[in-house]
Amino acid sequence: MLRIITANLNGIRSAWGKGFYAWAAEQGAGIVCLQELKARMSDLTEEMKVPAGFHAYYHCARKKGYAGVGLWCRIKPDNVVEGIGEAEFDDEGRYLRADFGNLSVLSVYVPSGSSSPERQAAKFRFLDVFYPRLCELARGGREIVICADWNIAPREIDLKNWRSNQKNSGFLPEERAWIGRVLNDAGWVDVYRRLHPDATEESYTWWSNRGQAWAKNVGWRLDYQLATPALAASAVASAIYKERRFSDHAPLGIDYDLPFKSGPGDRDR
Repeated sequence: MLRIITANLNGIRSAWGKGFYAWAAEQGAGIVCLQELKARMSDLTEEMKVPAGFHAYYHCARKKGYAGVGLWCRIKPDNVVEGIGEAEFDDEGRYLRADFGNLSVLSVYVPSGSSSPERQAAKFRFLDVFYPRLCELARGGREIVICADWNIAPREIDLKNWRSNQKNSGFLPEERAWIGRVLNDAGWVDVYRRLHPDATEESYTWWSNRGQAWAKNVGWRLDYQLATPALAASAVASAIYKERRFSDHAPLGIDYDLPFKSGPGDRDR
């Protein structure tokens, strides 16, 4: 059994101080995917750089206190890839991939466009660049899980106030159409939705810090795992952890019914 957890930390140092590492280490996850580190390597403590029980990899943004993704792996990967080959987004630390035999796990942080029209334009540029990469990955013959803060709620059931958000970043028609192409044309499977096709309020993973959104559960489902079809079919359980808050996002864990083994000689540390 392989458990994969994805979590937007809204700052690794903040989430660590709130107990995220201690919680993650107890979950039995083989891989933990992190987004929005908001730190450079020089900002991390030794414990963050080498968290006990994991091999850790980070792709940090050049800009201080911004974006960044990470992977914590119980087994050392055969190969790790940083970036998608586009300087604009690689400088922001948005893509990290680890390979284990025929399995690849990606941590991705899709830009948010909510702060300005300029950032929304950058988000659209990222989607345009990333879609062909997703098609290539789907055709590559590997089993893949992409864990991401996608910053897009795909359907009306994926956010509380969908009617009033149709002109807002994260639920724009163009963004939803893009996710539709990823799922329907490129062939990726939304694993949580496969397990819970009709879930509504319980599916949310992000809540604004404004207007008592958390207390009132006025949320969005922005964090999900997309997988190749055979791997998605092996998923047997999922959970969104809300008992403690490490961030404005909640961690999503999914269990896949497959062994987690890498190359010869690799062992859990």
